[in-house]
Amino acid sequence: MSTDTPHRAETFHALHQGPDLLILPNAWDAGSARLIESLGAKAIATTSAGVAWTHGYPDGDALPLERLLSTVSAITRVIRVPLTVDFEGGYSDDPAQVGEAAARLIDAGAVGINLEDGSGPPAALCEKLARVRQASTRRGVRLFINVRTDVYLRGLVPEPLRQQETLARAEQYRAAGADGLFVPALVDAAGLQAIAAGTVLPVNAMVRPGLPDAQALRRLGVRRLSAGTSIPVTLLSQASALVSGFLADGRSEPLTQGRMSYAAINALMPPDAP
Repeated sequence: MSTDTPHRAETFHALHQGPDLLILPNAWDAGSARLIESLGAKAIATTSAGVAWTHGYPDGDALPLERLLSTVSAITRVIRVPLTVDFEGGYSDDPAQVGEAAARLIDAGAVGINLEDGSGPPAALCEKLARVRQASTRRGVRLFINVRTDVYLRGLVPEPLRQQETLARAEQYRAAGADGLFVPALVDAAGLQAIAAGTVLPVNAMVRPGLPDAQALRRLGVRRLSAGTSIPVTLLSQASALVSGFLADGRSEPLTQGRMSYAAINALMPPDAP
């Protein structure tokens, strides 16, 4: 663990207190993280799907923990801003193992995580949260634990009950040690405002069609906006079109138009970094 890690953790906490909305264009490897930092991002978040796909695994707790840890180490080698890691469900159903894995993430330089409830009961996530908080305390790092609740994303309860269920879970997770609340798939302005007003936890929204823009989200009380999988999905879609065209006709022009220069990209990557 770097000597800067505790300081970066405090910086990351402060970024959730405003006045600006914390915008996180999620990275999937060290190169994408370095590019995002160079464009002015105040912090870097990973996308679990992007990291998994980079290593040839599907999203959904399938990535081996060692691959995640090596990715985190590679990213923290080349960036100086805080890094928060999509930890999915903790890659284990055993809270003790989740806590130990979180400690290893901190050792690799992470100062925040996303931890999701999925379709499991809130009590199960609370046990994981408590172990992660204990691990964070042992390491002397105030890890920012951003809890993702899938009430809206998975439709865990009927629509009229989702706001109430989300706020009830938020309070349980806060009591167990959460620092933030992530509510993916909620795009309705009134719903976002009600959730933000109903919890003391900073609320995180995720890019999705119909989501208000950054200025509107700030007015609604949302504190954090994540790109999620949107950037790697779009890039892979564009890559698919380019490759298909190249296989069909071998033309150079579509592969060379509007691109960054090799030299500019290469210059972003430090040969050695602390």
